[in-house]
Amino acid sequence: MTHGRPDPLRVEFHLLDRQIVDVDGHPVGKVDDVELARDPDGTYHVAALLVGQYALGQRIGGLLGKVLCGLAARLGGGRREPLRITYDHVKQVSSEVTLSLRAEVLEVPPLEKWLRDKLISRIPGAGHAGG
Repeated sequence: MTHGRPDPLRVEFHLLDRQIVDVDGHPVGKVDDVELARDPDGTYHVAALLVGQYALGQRIGGLLGKVLCGLAARLGGGRREPLRITYDHVKQVSSEVTLSLRAEVLEVPPLEKWLRDKLISRIPGAGHAGG
C-alpha cells in the first residue's frame, strides 16, 4: 500500500464500481470507468476516475449502454462527458475511494442530479442518512 493506495493497483478489483466519498465522507458517486494514460516507458497509469451514466454506458456497451448514454445526454442537455476526477485527488483506496477534496467542488453528473432531485429526495428519510 502506497499513500493509501494499493500497489499494485488492479483497476477491476480496487476501483471499478467502488463508492467514491469526499474528504468529509460524503458520497460523490461510483467509479463507473477509468481513464488510463501511457507513460514514456510504455506502462500505463490511472489518470482519472470517470463518474456518471455516460461513462457507465460506454463501459457496458451494447443496447443497455446505448440507453444509458442516451439518457445521460438527454438529461444533460446533450452533454456527453462524465464527471472526471483526476487520480491525484484520490487520497485512499480501500472498500471505498476517498478523495482529498470536498464534493462541492465537483460537478454532479446530470442523471445523478435528476435522480437525486426527482426520486431520491422524495423517499422519507433520504436526506437523513446515518452519520
